[in-house]
Amino acid sequence: MVTLLAAQAIANLWLPTLNADIIDNGVVKGDTHHILVIGGIMLGVTLAVGLAAVVGVYVGSRSSMAFGRDLRAALFRRVESFSQMELNRFGTHSLITRATNDVQQVQMLVLLALTMMVMAPIMSVGGIFMALRVNRRLSLTLVVILPVMAGLVALIARRAVPLFRSMQVKIDRVNRVLRETLSGIRVIRAFDRTASDQERFAAANADLTTTTLRVTRLFALLMPGIMLVLNLSTVAVMWFGSLLVGNGDLLIGDLTAFLTYLLQILFSVLMATMMFVMVPRAAASADRIQEVLETAPAITDPADPAPSPPRRGTLEFREVAFSYPGADEPVLSGVSFSAGPGEITAIVGSTGSGKSTLVNLVPRFYDVTGGAVLVDGVDVRRFAQEDLWSRIGFVPQRAFLFGGTVASNVRDGKPAAGDDEVRHALDVAAARDFVAEMGGLEAPIAQGGANLSGGQRQRLAIARAVIRRPEIYVFDDSFSALDFTTDARLRTALRAETREATVVIVAQRVGTILHADRIVVLADGTVVGVGTHQDLLDTCETYREIVYSQLTPEEAA
Repeated sequence: MVTLLAAQAIANLWLPTLNADIIDNGVVKGDTHHILVIGGIMLGVTLAVGLAAVVGVYVGSRSSMAFGRDLRAALFRRVESFSQMELNRFGTHSLITRATNDVQQVQMLVLLALTMMVMAPIMSVGGIFMALRVNRRLSLTLVVILPVMAGLVALIARRAVPLFRSMQVKIDRVNRVLRETLSGIRVIRAFDRTASDQERFAAANADLTTTTLRVTRLFALLMPGIMLVLNLSTVAVMWFGSLLVGNGDLLIGDLTAFLTYLLQILFSVLMATMMFVMVPRAAASADRIQEVLETAPAITDPADPAPSPPRRGTLEFREVAFSYPGADEPVLSGVSFSAGPGEITAIVGSTGSGKSTLVNLVPRFYDVTGGAVLVDGVDVRRFAQEDLWSRIGFVPQRAFLFGGTVASNVRDGKPAAGDDEVRHALDVAAARDFVAEMGGLEAPIAQGGANLSGGQRQRLAIARAVIRRPEIYVFDDSFSALDFTTDARLRTALRAETREATVVIVAQRVGTILHADRIVVLADGTVVGVGTHQDLLDTCETYREIVYSQLTPEEAA
Protein backbone atom coordinates (compact mmCIF):
# COMPACT_ATOMS: atom_id res chain seq x y z
CA MET A 1 0.00 0.00 0.00
CA VAL A 2 2.82 2.40 0.82
CA THR A 3 4.39 1.50 -2.52
CA LEU A 4 1.16 2.30 -4.44
CA LEU A 5 0.72 5.63 -2.67
CA ALA A 6 4.34 6.54 -3.33
CA ALA A 7 3.99 5.64 -7.02
CA GLN A 8 0.82 7.71 -7.34
CA ALA A 9 2.40 10.72 -5.60
CA ILE A 10 5.44 10.59 -7.86
CA ALA A 11 3.21 10.24 -10.92
CA ASN A 12 1.20 13.30 -9.93
CA LEU A 13 4.37 15.33 -9.55
CA TRP A 14 6.00 14.23 -12.77
CA LEU A 15 2.97 13.87 -15.04
CA PRO A 16 2.37 17.57 -16.01
CA THR A 17 5.98 18.15 -17.01
CA LEU A 18 6.25 14.90 -18.91
CA ASN A 19 2.98 15.56 -20.75
CA ALA A 20 4.22 18.98 -21.92
CA ASP A 21 7.53 17.61 -23.12
CA ILE A 22 6.01 14.69 -24.94
CA ILE A 23 3.34 16.75 -26.69
CA ASP A 24 5.78 19.49 -27.70
CA ASN A 25 8.09 17.04 -29.37
CA GLY A 26 5.19 15.38 -31.13
CA VAL A 27 6.39 11.91 -30.24
CA VAL A 28 3.49 10.48 -28.31
CA LYS A 29 -0.09 11.57 -28.03
CA GLY A 30 -3.20 10.35 -26.20
CA ASP A 31 -2.92 7.88 -23.28
CA THR A 32 0.42 6.37 -24.30
CA HIS A 33 2.39 8.92 -22.29
CA HIS A 34 0.39 7.99 -19.16
CA ILE A 35 1.19 4.31 -19.66
CA LEU A 36 4.89 5.03 -20.10
CA VAL A 37 5.08 7.25 -17.04
CA ILE A 38 3.18 4.96 -14.72
CA GLY A 39 4.97 1.92 -16.14
CA GLY A 40 8.34 3.53 -15.52
CA ILE A 41 7.36 4.43 -11.99
CA MET A 42 6.14 0.88 -11.38
CA LEU A 43 9.42 -0.54 -12.66
CA GLY A 44 11.34 1.81 -10.40
CA VAL A 45 9.21 0.91 -7.40
CA THR A 46 9.60 -2.80 -8.24
CA LEU A 47 13.37 -2.44 -8.21
CA ALA A 48 13.17 -0.55 -4.92
CA VAL A 49 10.92 -3.23 -3.42
CA GLY A 50 13.32 -5.95 -4.63
CA LEU A 51 16.24 -4.16 -3.02
CA ALA A 52 14.23 -3.65 0.17
CA ALA A 53 13.39 -7.37 0.19
CA VAL A 54 17.09 -8.27 -0.03
CA VAL A 55 17.92 -5.84 2.77
CA GLY A 56 14.98 -7.15 4.81
CA VAL A 57 16.12 -10.77 4.49
CA TYR A 58 19.68 -9.76 5.38
CA VAL A 59 18.60 -7.80 8.45
CA GLY A 60 16.15 -10.54 9.45
CA SER A 61 18.86 -13.19 9.15
CA ARG A 62 21.31 -11.19 11.26
CA SER A 63 18.63 -10.47 13.85
CA SER A 64 17.51 -14.10 14.14
CA MET A 65 21.11 -15.35 14.36
CA ALA A 66 21.86 -12.78 17.05
CA PHE A 67 18.72 -13.85 18.90
CA GLY A 68 19.84 -17.50 18.78
CA ARG A 69 23.32 -16.51 19.97
CA ASP A 70 21.96 -14.55 22.94
CA LEU A 71 19.48 -17.30 23.82
CA ARG A 72 22.17 -19.99 23.83
CA ALA A 73 24.39 -17.73 25.95
CA ALA A 74 21.54 -17.16 28.43
CA LEU A 75 20.91 -20.92 28.64
CA PHE A 76 24.60 -21.62 29.16
CA ARG A 77 24.89 -19.04 31.93
CA ARG A 78 21.79 -20.41 33.64
CA VAL A 79 23.01 -24.01 33.42
CA GLU A 80 26.40 -22.99 34.82
CA SER A 81 24.62 -21.54 37.86
CA PHE A 82 22.72 -24.78 38.51
CA SER A 83 23.58 -26.93 41.49
CA GLN A 84 23.93 -30.66 41.12
CA MET A 85 20.25 -31.04 42.00
CA GLU A 86 19.06 -29.05 38.96
CA LEU A 87 21.53 -30.84 36.70
CA ASN A 88 20.21 -34.18 37.90
CA ARG A 89 16.63 -33.01 37.43
CA PHE A 90 16.99 -32.02 33.77
CA GLY A 91 19.70 -34.45 32.75
CA THR A 92 22.71 -33.67 30.59
CA HIS A 93 21.09 -35.06 27.43
CA SER A 94 18.03 -32.83 27.80
CA LEU A 95 20.06 -29.69 28.50
CA ILE A 96 22.14 -30.30 25.37
CA THR A 97 18.98 -30.72 23.28
CA ARG A 98 17.47 -27.54 24.70
CA ALA A 99 20.62 -25.51 24.01
CA THR A 100 20.94 -26.77 20.43
CA ASN A 101 17.84 -28.21 18.75
CA ASP A 102 15.26 -26.21 20.72
CA VAL A 103 17.12 -22.93 20.23
CA GLN A 104 17.43 -23.70 16.52
CA GLN A 105 13.65 -24.20 16.21
CA VAL A 106 12.92 -20.87 17.88
CA GLN A 107 15.64 -19.15 15.85
CA MET A 108 14.11 -20.40 12.57
CA LEU A 109 10.69 -19.14 13.64
CA VAL A 110 12.14 -15.69 14.34
CA LEU A 111 13.79 -15.66 10.90
CA LEU A 112 10.54 -16.57 9.14
CA ALA A 113 8.57 -14.13 11.28
CA LEU A 114 10.84 -11.24 10.30
CA THR A 115 10.79 -12.11 6.60
CA MET A 116 7.38 -13.69 5.92
CA MET A 117 5.06 -13.23 8.87
CA VAL A 118 5.45 -9.43 8.82
CA MET A 119 4.72 -9.27 5.10
CA ALA A 120 1.67 -11.60 5.11
CA PRO A 121 -0.69 -9.40 7.17
CA ILE A 122 0.36 -6.27 5.24
CA MET A 123 -0.48 -7.99 1.95
CA SER A 124 -3.73 -9.34 3.37
CA VAL A 125 -4.91 -6.00 4.80
CA GLY A 126 -3.90 -4.20 1.62
CA GLY A 127 -5.78 -6.73 -0.50
CA ILE A 128 -8.93 -6.43 1.65
CA PHE A 129 -8.80 -2.63 1.42
CA MET A 130 -8.48 -2.70 -2.36
CA ALA A 131 -11.19 -5.35 -2.70
CA LEU A 132 -13.59 -3.18 -0.70
CA ARG A 133 -12.84 -0.28 -3.02
CA VAL A 134 -13.76 -2.40 -6.05
CA ASN A 135 -17.09 -3.79 -4.79
CA ARG A 136 -18.35 -4.08 -1.24
CA ARG A 137 -21.10 -6.58 -2.05
CA LEU A 138 -18.64 -8.98 -3.63
CA SER A 139 -16.29 -8.46 -0.67
CA LEU A 140 -18.84 -10.19 1.57
CA THR A 141 -17.44 -13.50 0.28
CA LEU A 142 -14.32 -12.78 2.37
CA VAL A 143 -16.47 -12.94 5.52
CA VAL A 144 -16.94 -16.66 4.83
CA ILE A 145 -13.59 -17.50 3.21
CA LEU A 146 -11.18 -16.06 5.81
CA PRO A 147 -12.78 -17.67 8.93
CA VAL A 148 -12.83 -21.06 7.15
CA MET A 149 -9.11 -20.83 6.38
CA ALA A 150 -8.26 -19.57 9.88
CA GLY A 151 -10.32 -22.35 11.47
CA LEU A 152 -8.57 -25.01 9.39
CA VAL A 153 -5.15 -23.73 10.41
CA ALA A 154 -6.15 -23.44 14.10
CA LEU A 155 -7.57 -26.98 14.16
CA ILE A 156 -4.42 -28.54 12.79
CA ALA A 157 -2.11 -26.40 14.96
CA ARG A 158 -4.08 -27.35 18.07
CA ARG A 159 -3.56 -31.05 17.40
CA ALA A 160 0.09 -30.56 16.44
CA VAL A 161 1.35 -28.79 19.59
CA PRO A 162 1.14 -31.87 21.92
CA LEU A 163 2.84 -33.98 19.25
CA PHE A 164 5.68 -31.49 18.94
CA ARG A 165 6.16 -31.48 22.72
CA SER A 166 6.33 -35.26 22.66
CA MET A 167 8.76 -35.12 19.74
CA GLN A 168 11.23 -32.93 21.64
CA VAL A 169 11.14 -35.30 24.62
CA LYS A 170 11.86 -38.21 22.28
CA ILE A 171 14.80 -36.29 20.79
CA ASP A 172 16.08 -36.06 24.38
CA ARG A 173 15.80 -39.82 24.64
CA VAL A 174 17.70 -40.40 21.38
CA ASN A 175 20.45 -38.04 22.61
CA ARG A 176 20.65 -39.85 25.93
CA VAL A 177 20.99 -43.29 24.33
CA LEU A 178 23.56 -41.99 21.86
CA ARG A 179 25.65 -40.31 24.58
CA GLU A 180 25.57 -43.45 26.72
CA THR A 181 26.63 -45.57 23.75
CA LEU A 182 29.53 -43.31 22.83
CA SER A 183 30.68 -42.94 26.45
CA GLY A 184 30.40 -46.65 27.20
CA ILE A 185 31.53 -48.07 23.87
CA ARG A 186 34.35 -50.07 25.47
CA VAL A 187 32.02 -51.63 28.02
CA ILE A 188 29.51 -52.46 25.28
CA ARG A 189 32.16 -54.23 23.22
CA ALA A 190 33.80 -55.93 26.19
CA PHE A 191 30.51 -57.53 27.25
CA ASP A 192 29.30 -58.18 23.69
CA ARG A 193 26.28 -55.91 24.10
CA THR A 194 26.48 -54.33 20.64
CA ALA A 195 23.32 -56.02 19.35
CA SER A 196 21.23 -55.14 22.40
CA ASP A 197 22.49 -51.56 22.33
CA GLN A 198 21.57 -51.30 18.66
CA GLU A 199 18.08 -52.53 19.55
CA ARG A 200 17.82 -49.93 22.32
CA PHE A 201 18.77 -47.13 19.95
CA ALA A 202 16.51 -48.51 17.22
CA ALA A 203 13.55 -48.46 19.63
CA ALA A 204 14.20 -44.83 20.62
CA ASN A 205 14.77 -43.86 16.98
CA ALA A 206 11.61 -45.64 15.79
CA ASP A 207 9.57 -43.96 18.53
CA LEU A 208 10.80 -40.53 17.39
CA THR A 209 10.19 -41.43 13.74
CA THR A 210 6.61 -42.54 14.45
CA THR A 211 5.77 -39.27 16.19
CA THR A 212 7.44 -37.24 13.44
CA LEU A 213 5.43 -39.08 10.78
CA ARG A 214 2.21 -38.37 12.67
CA VAL A 215 3.01 -34.66 12.69
CA THR A 216 4.03 -34.71 9.03
CA ARG A 217 0.83 -36.48 7.98
CA LEU A 218 -1.18 -33.97 9.95
CA PHE A 219 0.41 -31.02 8.18
CA ALA A 220 0.17 -32.86 4.85
CA LEU A 221 -3.59 -32.28 5.12
CA LEU A 222 -3.12 -28.55 5.54
CA MET A 223 -1.89 -27.61 2.07
CA PRO A 224 -4.62 -29.50 0.13
CA GLY A 225 -7.21 -28.02 2.48
CA ILE A 226 -5.93 -24.49 1.90
CA MET A 227 -5.79 -25.00 -1.87
CA LEU A 228 -9.34 -26.38 -1.82
CA VAL A 229 -10.61 -23.30 -0.02
CA LEU A 230 -8.65 -21.06 -2.39
CA ASN A 231 -10.07 -22.67 -5.53
CA LEU A 232 -13.62 -22.81 -4.18
CA SER A 233 -13.28 -19.14 -3.28
CA THR A 234 -12.24 -18.32 -6.84
CA VAL A 235 -15.26 -20.23 -8.19
CA ALA A 236 -17.60 -18.47 -5.76
CA VAL A 237 -16.28 -15.01 -6.71
CA MET A 238 -16.60 -15.83 -10.40
CA TRP A 239 -20.16 -17.03 -9.85
CA PHE A 240 -21.38 -14.06 -7.83
CA GLY A 241 -19.30 -11.64 -9.89
CA SER A 242 -20.88 -12.89 -13.12
CA LEU A 243 -24.32 -12.24 -11.65
CA LEU A 244 -23.30 -8.67 -10.80
CA VAL A 245 -21.80 -8.18 -14.26
CA GLY A 246 -25.00 -9.50 -15.83
CA ASN A 247 -27.05 -7.00 -13.81
CA GLY A 248 -24.76 -4.17 -14.79
CA ASP A 249 -23.59 -3.60 -11.20
CA LEU A 250 -19.97 -4.60 -11.89
CA LEU A 251 -17.54 -4.10 -14.76
CA ILE A 252 -15.59 -7.06 -16.10
CA GLY A 253 -12.36 -5.19 -15.42
CA ASP A 254 -13.37 -4.70 -11.80
CA LEU A 255 -14.15 -8.41 -11.52
CA THR A 256 -10.67 -9.21 -12.82
CA ALA A 257 -9.16 -6.75 -10.36
CA PHE A 258 -11.18 -8.26 -7.52
CA LEU A 259 -9.93 -11.76 -8.39
CA THR A 260 -6.37 -10.42 -8.30
CA TYR A 261 -6.89 -8.93 -4.85
CA LEU A 262 -8.58 -12.13 -3.68
CA LEU A 263 -5.58 -14.18 -4.77
CA GLN A 264 -3.30 -11.70 -2.99
CA ILE A 265 -5.31 -12.13 0.20
CA LEU A 266 -5.45 -15.91 -0.01
CA PHE A 267 -1.78 -16.26 -0.90
CA SER A 268 -0.86 -14.09 2.08
CA VAL A 269 -2.92 -16.45 4.23
CA LEU A 270 -1.14 -19.37 2.54
CA MET A 271 2.18 -17.74 3.39
CA ALA A 272 1.09 -17.39 7.00
CA THR A 273 -0.02 -21.02 6.95
CA MET A 274 3.47 -22.08 5.95
CA MET A 275 4.65 -20.21 9.02
CA PHE A 276 2.22 -22.09 11.23
CA VAL A 277 3.95 -25.32 10.30
CA MET A 278 6.89 -23.99 12.33
CA VAL A 279 4.94 -22.30 15.12
CA PRO A 280 3.77 -25.38 17.10
CA ARG A 281 7.22 -26.96 17.24
CA ALA A 282 8.88 -23.65 18.03
CA ALA A 283 6.28 -23.06 20.76
CA ALA A 284 7.08 -26.44 22.33
CA SER A 285 10.80 -25.67 22.13
CA ALA A 286 10.27 -22.20 23.60
CA ASP A 287 8.43 -23.72 26.58
CA ARG A 288 11.35 -26.09 27.22
CA ILE A 289 13.85 -23.24 26.98
CA GLN A 290 11.72 -21.09 29.27
CA GLU A 291 11.58 -23.93 31.81
CA VAL A 292 15.36 -23.87 32.10
CA LEU A 293 15.60 -20.09 32.20
CA GLU A 294 12.93 -19.83 34.89
CA THR A 295 14.46 -22.52 37.11
CA ALA A 296 16.16 -20.79 39.99
CA PRO A 297 19.29 -22.60 41.21
CA ALA A 298 18.90 -24.07 44.67
CA ILE A 299 22.39 -22.91 45.66
CA THR A 300 23.11 -19.21 45.23
CA ASP A 301 25.14 -16.48 46.89
CA PRO A 302 23.42 -15.12 50.00
CA ALA A 303 21.73 -11.75 49.70
CA ASP A 304 24.10 -10.41 52.36
CA PRO A 305 27.35 -12.47 52.26
CA ALA A 306 29.39 -12.66 55.41
CA PRO A 307 32.59 -10.58 55.48
CA SER A 308 35.45 -12.68 54.16
CA PRO A 309 37.17 -14.20 57.23
CA PRO A 310 40.95 -14.63 57.53
CA ARG A 311 42.23 -17.57 55.49
CA ARG A 312 43.19 -20.08 58.16
CA GLY A 313 41.85 -23.24 56.54
CA THR A 314 39.80 -24.60 59.44
CA LEU A 315 36.97 -26.96 58.54
CA GLU A 316 34.16 -28.12 60.81
CA PHE A 317 31.16 -30.40 60.32
CA ARG A 318 28.58 -29.61 62.98
CA GLU A 319 25.71 -32.13 63.32
CA VAL A 320 25.51 -32.37 59.54
CA ALA A 321 22.50 -34.10 57.97
CA PHE A 322 21.70 -34.49 54.29
CA SER A 323 18.95 -36.10 52.24
CA TYR A 324 18.61 -36.22 48.47
CA PRO A 325 15.32 -34.83 47.13
CA GLY A 326 12.62 -37.48 47.25
CA ALA A 327 14.73 -39.93 49.27
CA ASP A 328 13.07 -41.87 52.07
CA GLU A 329 16.16 -42.03 54.26
CA PRO A 330 18.89 -39.45 54.92
CA VAL A 331 22.33 -40.12 53.46
CA LEU A 332 24.06 -38.40 56.39
CA SER A 333 22.88 -37.71 59.91
CA GLY A 334 24.58 -36.20 62.96
CA VAL A 335 28.08 -36.00 61.42
CA SER A 336 30.41 -33.91 63.57
CA PHE A 337 34.19 -33.50 63.43
CA SER A 338 36.72 -30.78 62.67
CA ALA A 339 39.99 -30.49 60.75
CA GLY A 340 42.68 -27.85 61.01
CA PRO A 341 45.77 -26.56 59.20
CA GLY A 342 48.74 -28.90 59.15
CA GLU A 343 46.50 -31.95 59.69
CA ILE A 344 45.51 -34.79 57.38
CA THR A 345 41.97 -35.99 58.03
CA ALA A 346 40.92 -39.21 56.33
CA ILE A 347 37.35 -40.38 55.79
CA VAL A 348 36.78 -44.10 55.33
CA GLY A 349 33.77 -46.36 55.23
CA SER A 350 32.08 -49.02 53.21
CA THR A 351 30.56 -48.33 49.81
CA GLY A 352 27.44 -46.17 50.16
CA SER A 353 28.31 -44.88 53.61
CA GLY A 354 28.17 -41.23 52.43
CA LYS A 355 31.87 -40.34 52.13
CA SER A 356 31.70 -38.53 48.78
CA THR A 357 28.41 -36.87 49.69
CA LEU A 358 30.02 -35.51 52.84
CA VAL A 359 32.96 -33.84 51.10
CA ASN A 360 30.68 -32.52 48.32
CA LEU A 361 29.06 -30.36 51.00
CA VAL A 362 32.28 -28.41 51.52
CA PRO A 363 32.31 -26.54 48.16
CA ARG A 364 28.47 -26.47 48.22
CA PHE A 365 27.84 -28.89 45.38
CA TYR A 366 24.90 -29.67 47.65
CA ASP A 367 23.63 -27.82 50.72
CA VAL A 368 23.10 -29.54 54.04
CA THR A 369 19.52 -30.28 55.05
CA GLY A 370 20.50 -30.13 58.72
CA GLY A 371 23.40 -28.82 60.78
CA ALA A 372 26.18 -26.76 59.22
CA VAL A 373 29.53 -26.97 57.46
CA LEU A 374 31.91 -24.22 58.58
CA VAL A 375 35.03 -22.98 56.81
CA ASP A 376 37.21 -20.60 58.80
CA GLY A 377 34.43 -20.39 61.36
CA VAL A 378 31.74 -19.26 58.88
CA ASP A 379 28.84 -21.35 57.58
CA VAL A 380 29.57 -22.09 53.92
CA ARG A 381 26.03 -20.96 53.04
CA ARG A 382 26.97 -17.43 54.13
CA PHE A 383 30.00 -17.23 51.83
CA ALA A 384 29.99 -15.68 48.40
CA GLN A 385 30.57 -18.79 46.30
CA GLU A 386 33.70 -17.49 44.57
CA ASP A 387 35.24 -16.62 47.94
CA LEU A 388 34.48 -20.12 49.22
CA TRP A 389 35.81 -21.87 46.11
CA SER A 390 39.02 -19.83 46.19
CA ARG A 391 39.86 -21.44 49.56
CA ILE A 392 39.41 -25.02 48.35
CA GLY A 393 41.39 -27.30 46.06
CA PHE A 394 38.98 -30.07 45.15
CA VAL A 395 39.91 -33.28 43.33
CA PRO A 396 36.69 -35.17 42.46
CA GLN A 397 36.20 -38.90 42.56
CA ARG A 398 36.05 -39.03 38.78
CA ALA A 399 39.00 -37.03 37.48
CA PHE A 400 37.86 -34.99 34.50
CA LEU A 401 40.15 -33.22 32.08
CA PHE A 402 39.25 -30.78 29.32
CA GLY A 403 40.37 -30.91 25.72
CA GLY A 404 43.56 -28.87 25.34
CA THR A 405 47.09 -29.39 26.63
CA VAL A 406 48.69 -30.55 29.85
CA ALA A 407 49.51 -26.94 30.76
CA SER A 408 46.00 -25.63 30.04
CA ASN A 409 44.45 -28.30 32.25
CA VAL A 410 46.81 -27.69 35.15
CA ARG A 411 46.34 -23.92 34.79
CA ASP A 412 42.60 -24.34 35.32
CA GLY A 413 43.59 -24.23 38.99
CA LYS A 414 45.51 -20.97 38.54
CA PRO A 415 45.17 -19.29 35.12
CA ALA A 416 48.07 -16.88 35.71
CA ALA A 417 50.54 -19.61 36.70
CA GLY A 418 53.88 -19.68 34.89
CA ASP A 419 55.58 -22.72 33.43
CA ASP A 420 57.77 -23.18 36.53
CA GLU A 421 54.69 -23.35 38.75
CA VAL A 422 53.07 -25.87 36.40
CA ARG A 423 56.19 -28.06 36.48
CA HIS A 424 56.35 -27.85 40.27
CA ALA A 425 52.70 -28.94 40.55
CA LEU A 426 53.40 -31.86 38.20
CA ASP A 427 56.40 -32.84 40.35
CA VAL A 428 54.26 -32.88 43.49
CA ALA A 429 51.61 -34.95 41.71
CA ALA A 430 54.24 -37.43 40.47
CA ALA A 431 53.24 -36.60 36.90
CA ARG A 432 56.45 -35.06 35.54
CA ASP A 433 57.79 -38.30 34.01
CA PHE A 434 54.79 -39.34 31.95
CA VAL A 435 54.17 -35.73 30.86
CA ALA A 436 57.75 -35.59 29.55
CA GLU A 437 57.15 -38.82 27.63
CA MET A 438 54.00 -37.30 26.10
CA GLY A 439 55.91 -34.28 24.83
CA GLY A 440 55.96 -31.79 27.69
CA LEU A 441 53.56 -29.12 28.86
CA GLU A 442 52.06 -28.60 25.40
CA ALA A 443 51.24 -32.28 24.94
CA PRO A 444 47.62 -32.62 23.75
CA ILE A 445 44.86 -33.84 26.07
CA ALA A 446 41.74 -35.29 24.48
CA GLN A 447 38.28 -34.38 25.75
CA GLY A 448 37.73 -35.99 29.12
CA GLY A 449 41.38 -37.14 29.15
CA ALA A 450 40.51 -40.06 26.87
CA ASN A 451 44.13 -40.42 25.74
CA LEU A 452 45.35 -40.95 29.33
CA SER A 453 45.10 -43.80 31.79
CA GLY A 454 43.01 -43.50 34.95
CA GLY A 455 46.10 -42.94 37.11
CA GLN A 456 47.46 -40.27 34.77
CA ARG A 457 44.15 -38.41 34.83
CA GLN A 458 44.13 -38.53 38.62
CA ARG A 459 47.64 -37.13 38.86
CA LEU A 460 46.89 -34.23 36.50
CA ALA A 461 43.73 -33.48 38.49
CA ILE A 462 45.83 -33.45 41.68
CA ALA A 463 48.36 -31.11 40.00
CA ARG A 464 45.46 -28.81 39.09
CA ALA A 465 44.52 -28.59 42.78
CA VAL A 466 48.11 -28.25 44.00
CA ILE A 467 48.93 -25.28 41.75
CA ARG A 468 46.02 -23.42 43.34
CA ARG A 469 47.75 -23.47 46.78
CA PRO A 470 44.44 -23.32 48.67
CA GLU A 471 43.91 -23.40 52.41
CA ILE A 472 41.85 -26.63 52.21
CA TYR A 473 42.59 -29.66 50.03
CA VAL A 474 39.84 -32.22 49.43
CA PHE A 475 40.82 -35.50 47.73
CA ASP A 476 37.75 -37.61 46.99
CA ASP A 477 39.18 -41.10 46.45
CA SER A 478 41.80 -39.53 44.19
CA PHE A 479 44.53 -42.16 44.65
CA SER A 480 42.57 -45.30 43.79
CA ALA A 481 44.07 -45.74 40.30
CA LEU A 482 47.71 -45.32 41.43
CA ASP A 483 50.14 -48.16 42.03
CA PHE A 484 51.58 -48.44 45.53
CA THR A 485 54.96 -46.94 44.61
CA THR A 486 53.46 -43.89 42.90
CA ASP A 487 50.90 -43.53 45.71
CA ALA A 488 53.63 -43.47 48.36
CA ARG A 489 55.77 -41.02 46.38
CA LEU A 490 52.84 -38.71 45.74
CA ARG A 491 51.69 -38.72 49.37
CA THR A 492 55.21 -37.90 50.58
CA ALA A 493 55.41 -34.94 48.21
CA LEU A 494 51.90 -33.82 49.15
CA ARG A 495 52.65 -33.90 52.87
CA ALA A 496 55.58 -31.51 52.30
CA GLU A 497 53.53 -29.28 49.97
CA THR A 498 50.46 -29.10 52.21
CA ARG A 499 52.07 -28.95 55.64
CA GLU A 500 50.35 -25.62 56.40
CA ALA A 501 46.99 -26.52 54.82
CA THR A 502 44.04 -28.61 55.88
CA VAL A 503 43.89 -31.89 53.96
CA VAL A 504 40.80 -34.11 53.75
CA ILE A 505 41.20 -37.48 52.03
CA VAL A 506 38.39 -39.87 51.13
CA ALA A 507 39.92 -43.28 50.55
CA GLN A 508 38.94 -46.88 49.96
CA ARG A 509 42.53 -48.13 50.22
CA VAL A 510 43.62 -48.27 53.83
CA GLY A 511 47.32 -48.02 52.95
CA THR A 512 46.70 -44.45 51.76
CA ILE A 513 45.53 -43.15 55.14
CA LEU A 514 47.42 -45.21 57.75
CA HIS A 515 49.49 -42.19 58.81
CA ALA A 516 46.68 -39.63 58.80
CA ASP A 517 46.42 -37.40 61.86
CA ARG A 518 42.73 -38.16 62.15
CA ILE A 519 40.57 -40.88 60.62
CA VAL A 520 36.78 -40.52 60.52
CA VAL A 521 34.87 -43.78 60.05
CA LEU A 522 31.41 -43.63 58.49
CA ALA A 523 28.77 -46.32 58.51
CA ASP A 524 25.26 -45.77 57.10
CA GLY A 525 25.79 -42.02 57.10
CA THR A 526 26.84 -41.67 60.73
CA VAL A 527 30.22 -41.35 62.43
CA VAL A 528 31.11 -44.56 64.25
CA GLY A 529 34.70 -43.69 65.09
CA VAL A 530 37.24 -40.87 65.10
CA GLY A 531 40.91 -41.24 65.95
CA THR A 532 44.29 -42.38 64.71
CA HIS A 533 44.85 -45.69 62.97
CA GLN A 534 46.02 -47.46 66.11
CA ASP A 535 43.27 -46.01 68.28
CA LEU A 536 40.57 -47.14 65.86
CA LEU A 537 42.05 -50.62 65.56
CA ASP A 538 41.54 -50.93 69.30
CA THR A 539 38.13 -49.29 69.60
CA CYS A 540 36.20 -49.42 66.29
CA GLU A 541 34.88 -52.70 64.96
CA THR A 542 33.88 -51.21 61.60
CA TYR A 543 37.38 -49.86 61.04
CA ARG A 544 38.95 -53.19 61.98
CA GLU A 545 36.79 -54.95 59.40
CA ILE A 546 37.85 -52.52 56.72
CA VAL A 547 41.55 -52.79 57.61
CA TYR A 548 41.67 -56.57 57.90
CA SER A 549 39.83 -56.97 54.60
CA GLN A 550 42.86 -55.37 52.93
CA LEU A 551 45.85 -55.97 55.23
CA THR A 552 47.15 -58.77 57.39
CA PRO A 553 47.32 -58.12 61.16
CA GLU A 554 51.09 -57.74 60.84
CA GLU A 555 50.79 -55.17 58.05
CA ALA A 556 48.05 -53.30 59.93
CA ALA A 557 50.21 -53.09 63.04
